[in-house]
Amino acid sequence: MSNQGWRERARKPSPVIKSRLPHGRGATEQPNATGIHDARLTPRFWLILSLTSIIAGTLGSLLMKLLFFIMYLAYGYKGGNLNSYLKLTSPTHRIFALLIAGAIGGPGFYLIRKKLKGGTTDTDDLIWRKRGQLSTTKSTASSILQEIVIGLGASIGREAAPKLMGAVAGDYLSRTFNVTEEQRWLLIACGAGAGLASVYNVPLAGAIFIVEVLLAEINISVALPALASTVIATLTSYIFLPTQPAYPNVRSFHLHGSEIVFALVTAPIFAIFATLFVRLVGLVSHHKVKGKMVIFTPLVAMAVQGVIGIWFYQLFGNGKDMAQNLFGGEITSLSLLAVLFLLKPILTAMVLESGLSGGLLTPLFASGALLGGFLGGVWIHFFHSGSIEAYAMLGASAALGAGLQAPLTGLVLILELTHTGLQITVPIILITFIATSISRKLDGYSIYSARLPEVTE
Repeated sequence: MSNQGWRERARKPSPVIKSRLPHGRGATEQPNATGIHDARLTPRFWLILSLTSIIAGTLGSLLMKLLFFIMYLAYGYKGGNLNSYLKLTSPTHRIFALLIAGAIGGPGFYLIRKKLKGGTTDTDDLIWRKRGQLSTTKSTASSILQEIVIGLGASIGREAAPKLMGAVAGDYLSRTFNVTEEQRWLLIACGAGAGLASVYNVPLAGAIFIVEVLLAEINISVALPALASTVIATLTSYIFLPTQPAYPNVRSFHLHGSEIVFALVTAPIFAIFATLFVRLVGLVSHHKVKGKMVIFTPLVAMAVQGVIGIWFYQLFGNGKDMAQNLFGGEITSLSLLAVLFLLKPILTAMVLESGLSGGLLTPLFASGALLGGFLGGVWIHFFHSGSIEAYAMLGASAALGAGLQAPLTGLVLILELTHTGLQITVPIILITFIATSISRKLDGYSIYSARLPEVTE
């Protein structure tokens, strides 16, 4: 590298110890020591990052409190697994709750998009293009409405709202305190990852999500703020939310050679599934209902989901409780696993196309777990080895890695969400690596890049 190249990689601010070691070479020759476009990690920056993280954790927690309150009003939810409450309600009750979601969500999102001007609510597009700013008003209204609709049972993810509000906190404080452009993008990304980490209690996965997905730059100048933001936000959430894992009471597993072979054999299937899932998301996002039709189409989508929910109430919500039942060994019927796997992506896509907004992380996770459980059940039938729960975990990780195009994030998420799985780390890594590699070769879009808006200029 030229001398000019080394000057571009100079530490900002410079280290306290100015002298070099006897070999005379700089610390920045280690590739991760700094980046060409580093944000200056000054005391002022750390203060703003801390404020961003505290706000992200607080807002994320409040959104979850709102979600739980709506679930209580709709289904009597008082904690634990939503499916146990849904099972006690009548089909008419469930359909009515979903119709309310459509009646509120359609007009609500129409008014937000029509009446609230200025700024965007698309965090990923903002960070990746490094242009524009987030609208505090639109983002807040959209986030609240998302959680209400999801709480009433819509088949869509709940993580988009806290991720968005964390990013809003970073953007607002960046503009308020007039930081540099490099610091601003880092603060927005850290705020988004902090919001996600706080509501799922996944500080490590949240930090990896920041550096692998949002910034695609793994060096110490990015890793340190990412870790600090997710830890602070998660600690803040402990004031409001339980400290247990998102998927509690998942038993430990013993490694069998069968799971390694299963990972090698089925990884291409998960790659194909993730590619199709992402393509479906991209198509419905591009062709989703717009204009005044948004007032009515969510009502139709919710009615369809409600009718299907007469027989399959497990499909209500983002899929978290369905995956929890699967990991807990409560869903073992292969026919039920197959039906739920086929319907969950379709219902989620239908909700998106109707004009409602929400996340995709948990629907993707749950769908991968269902596919893993189904294939695992078939595998056990022929080879009599392993457990449906373990194979479901492998499937969830493979789907996440391939669907996010972020294998490290997928791997750490499955371990941190369940607080187990270390015994089967090798097959989890194998299946996630292979599935992500194949899906990258097949297509390469993720659930985030597939939903990006059109570039009009």
